[in-house]
Amino acid sequence: MIAAKIVLDAGGNIASFESRGHSGTAAAGQDLVCAAFTVLARTAYEALAALPGSELTGSAPGPGSLHFSVRRMDAATAERAGGIADFLLAGISGLEREYPGVVGLTIERYWRE
Repeated sequence: MIAAKIVLDAGGNIASFESRGHSGTAAAGQDLVCAAFTVLARTAYEALAALPGSELTGSAPGPGSLHFSVRRMDAATAERAGGIADFLLAGISGLEREYPGVVGLTIERYWRE
């Protein structure tokens, strides 16, 4: 199972993301669920990292594992960052609906001081 956790700040932007696991719906290299999930997560990371004034930390310590945190985001790019969060949530939620028990998503919200 692919387990993902997204932490959102008060503005609905991604504060952190982590995922681990594999869907196991096909052989390695042929698993469409894993491929779709990977494209969503990596695209969100790359899009956030490309925003002017953004600072992210992250790691992918091994296959099936990704973590990143948003350390700084300029207020001028907050709306774009919110769109990226919406994209990631919609994509993973869709996979979770289509593949119950194969993809799981946990969403947490917090407020930064």
